[in-house]
Amino acid sequence: MQKKVNPSYITIHIFFIIICLMFILPMIMVISISFSSEQAVMSAGGGFSLLPKDFTLDAYRLVFANMEQMATAYIVTASQAFLGTFLSLIVMGMVGYALSRSNFAYKKPITFFIFFTMLFSGGLIPTYIVYTRWFGLADSFWVYILPGLSGGAWYTLIIRTFFKSIPESLFESARIDGAGELGIFFRIAVPLSKPVFATLGFMMIVVKWNDWFTSLVYIRSHNLYTLQFLLQRVLNQAAFVNAMITNPPAGISVQDFQTSLPLETLKFALCVIAAGPMLIIFPFFQKYFATGLTIGAIKG
Repeated sequence: MQKKVNPSYITIHIFFIIICLMFILPMIMVISISFSSEQAVMSAGGGFSLLPKDFTLDAYRLVFANMEQMATAYIVTASQAFLGTFLSLIVMGMVGYALSRSNFAYKKPITFFIFFTMLFSGGLIPTYIVYTRWFGLADSFWVYILPGLSGGAWYTLIIRTFFKSIPESLFESARIDGAGELGIFFRIAVPLSKPVFATLGFMMIVVKWNDWFTSLVYIRSHNLYTLQFLLQRVLNQAAFVNAMITNPPAGISVQDFQTSLPLETLKFALCVIAAGPMLIIFPFFQKYFATGLTIGAIKG
């Protein structure tokens, strides 16, 4: 006997298929436009499509014209993102672990102090003076790492809340067996907290990977530019050249320029280049997301 299909299941499946297409189709369109020619996209009968129009690599050739500088930007971005995230997770984990312990005498004032930093900040100018004149981090790779070493108050409180969900009896048993606080932290607390560390770690990597403001304010050396800042410079320079062609200043002939640059398709190529690595590593963190985000929100 054939099993009857519940109409509600069909509706639910159709609903989620539509939701998935709403996320997948724009990504396919971005990739397609990046491989299309500028003329095909900007022409009257052109526009955006899911398949490349007049396939070309002009946008990518423009981005990778200086391959050495682009490779250096990738290395700097990956290094500061992964190293900064790893060190921040260690610091936040230690702070969150201490604040989650019931026998820590100063957990309330320290928690309030951490929470207080979420409400107020020193501002850009005082921060710039402290980082450059006092710490000497101007035009240094460590300006990407050290200022954000604490990870952030919000992430620290999430880790503290997650640790509070671990039974206290586990820690007490380890102490009876002779384990110290560092041993308990690294051998018990951290292995049981992989979901929250993976979830927050991926969030921090994305933020650090997309960081361009630090390069804008503190970096002067081309060898220390992050990928996002370098791509922004490429886009701004291309827009400047096109503006010169469209409305050349007095005394400059349009013939001095060979052709206009693919500015529209360049924008989409930059999206692919910038977001590609994050899309590749996301599946490795996906299984931890549900647990990491829900358990950390159970207790206050």
